[in-house]
Amino acid sequence: MDQVARTTKQIGASIRRRRRALGLRQGDVGDKTNLRQATISALENGESGTQLRTLVDVMAALDLELVVRERSRAADIEDVF
Repeated sequence: MDQVARTTKQIGASIRRRRRALGLRQGDVGDKTNLRQATISALENGESGTQLRTLVDVMAALDLELVVRERSRAADIEDVF
């Protein structure tokens, strides 16, 4: 299912939902990506400072992809979630 995310917190929430849907712990994703569990937690919480490479690595480990497109005209992005 496609999910629209416009903030770091929304991206992190999407990653968390996918990880949980796969039945993985943060440590499991860390093992797949050679990242610390704390780094996965920070990404899922939308904390600033996450490197783009980290995001891409975690998304690949969760079999996700990033699609860039023009912003939709949804009245309130929270309605999408």
